[in-house]
Amino acid sequence: MISDETIERVREAADIVQIIGEHVNLKRSGADFRGPCPFHQGTHRNFSVSPKKGIYYCFVCHEGGDVFTFLQKRLGMEWPAAVRHVAERVGIEVREVETRTHEKDAREPFWELNAAAAAYFREMLWDENTGKAARDYLALRRVSREIADRFGLGFAPRDLDAMREHLNALGYDDARLAEAGLLVTREETNEQRPRFRNRLIFPIHDASGHHVGFGGRLLGPGEPKYLNSADSPIFSKSRVLYGLNWAKHAIRREDRVVVVEGYFDAVRLWSAGLDPVVAPLGTALTEQQASMLARYTRSAFLLYDSDRAGLKATFRAGDELLRHGFAVQVVTLPEGDDPDSFVDRHGADALREQLDQSVDVFERKVQLLERAGWFADLRRKRRALDRLLPTLRATADALTRDMYLTRASEAAGVAKNLLAREVDAATGGASGRTRYAGPGPTPETREAPPSVEPGRSPARDRRAHDRRTRGRGESAERALVRVMVHERGQVDALAERVDPAEFQNAELREIFQTLVKLGDEASIDELSSALSPAAVEELQALLDEPDATVDMRRTIDDSLVVLRKREMKTRMVEITRMLPLASGEEKDELIVEKTKLQREMQTFGTNDLSHSGKSRS
Repeated sequence: MISDETIERVREAADIVQIIGEHVNLKRSGADFRGPCPFHQGTHRNFSVSPKKGIYYCFVCHEGGDVFTFLQKRLGMEWPAAVRHVAERVGIEVREVETRTHEKDAREPFWELNAAAAAYFREMLWDENTGKAARDYLALRRVSREIADRFGLGFAPRDLDAMREHLNALGYDDARLAEAGLLVTREETNEQRPRFRNRLIFPIHDASGHHVGFGGRLLGPGEPKYLNSADSPIFSKSRVLYGLNWAKHAIRREDRVVVVEGYFDAVRLWSAGLDPVVAPLGTALTEQQASMLARYTRSAFLLYDSDRAGLKATFRAGDELLRHGFAVQVVTLPEGDDPDSFVDRHGADALREQLDQSVDVFERKVQLLERAGWFADLRRKRRALDRLLPTLRATADALTRDMYLTRASEAAGVAKNLLAREVDAATGGASGRTRYAGPGPTPETREAPPSVEPGRSPARDRRAHDRRTRGRGESAERALVRVMVHERGQVDALAERVDPAEFQNAELREIFQTLVKLGDEASIDELSSALSPAAVEELQALLDEPDATVDMRRTIDDSLVVLRKREMKTRMVEITRMLPLASGEEKDELIVEKTKLQREMQTFGTNDLSHSGKSRS
């Protein structure tokens, strides 16, 4: 058996024009190639081959397919032989499959189990009593039974034993249910119970249509609102796109993909007749997901919510797609609308108009910064550029990057060559992965190198400085949060003295903010339930260090000093980076400010800082 991944790699790498051109006299016609059809022995050029879509089609006899189909129908090859033939030509190794053709794929038992579970969830949705709350919710969202059945929607009841008993009766034991992630074990009691309870269920398929997992939407209060299957031998949420199994042919045909945020958005758009739609599984678009999409198209439309969280997700996804050579457009809906509500109220044609009015992802970023006045003064201009640089660095296509540099130069009034050097400095001259900085008005604190001595590498100095400051500053952040976790009486006191926006470690910042929000009486369980999985892991590490703080008062004071020093150093670096952009008067003011900071760095003492209130200037 040849894996689906290998088949897709071979299909993507194949030169369909060259292979079919050995049997048909093809001539270019626009973006495609035309020739006489070899299947009905035509004499006119009604046979079309599309290299972009990887398909052929005859407009007379309607024969069509991909490169493998052509070899099978024209040369009489068997399926595996056609794949191997093309693989040899493109240099991709395919293992021998003859001895395994009758062997069962090791994943099949999991596919079968998930298909059985999906059937059970569907049955529960339409059960007169059990599924009433879920049916009421679907009615509220204006999802008909026809739509629900089309996408296999179901319902997981509260009952702890019903699903288990049903699947046990079909021959699936508890061990298999646990391995597939349908049962989870509670640590406190070692009891196994269903992972999904009182949730509307969305079956998740891989690109070939196999049932690999589920997404569950909670119907009542609680968190998390959406829950996906745990990782299993057939499922990893970072490697699956919801709906790709339904959308992949439309994506190839239309040569574009529309990426939305959630299950309901995708279902609404499909039911309205918009087919090339996929959704990540509740997470930011991953490298693996972008790579999967690149097999079908290099044109993406991002259709996310227009709120702050939606914009952040939009630009993160945009950067990831740009790394894979996509042309990325952003679709902006009216305020208060998401794709689901917009299509429900206005229909598919109105959404198609919105797609036609989409804006390039980089242009959209510049627009938001311009409208917020971020290019109006020097300091904000520097920070605005900091928000554009990650996208510039992420852009793999050289021509697109050059156009983006030109646009950024025009918007900021900064020389294009200076921006180009700034882009290359952080990556050593190569495109690379960078941390996202969104378009909003509250920038994250960013570390950068001090002024560089002649003859030294800016990129090397920047990396060395980042390692030093990140290590010292993060240790101070960790020490303060550790004190708050173990000494709850310090929560309010530290909340008065520390601004969580200064934290660069996202998990520590989240724990800090949640402690302040919940108050010093919150239990560890309450704290954990309000945190993301990554923050819970960090919290557990802090709980395992009860004796790490010997002198609490000194730990707090020393940590505040470190954070204050880091803030001052960061501001001095920022000034250094702003100086080339400044006019004469502005430059004088910046130099005065930097001199004051340098003097303060040399003269302040620990006692001054430990009682200075917030660790901000």
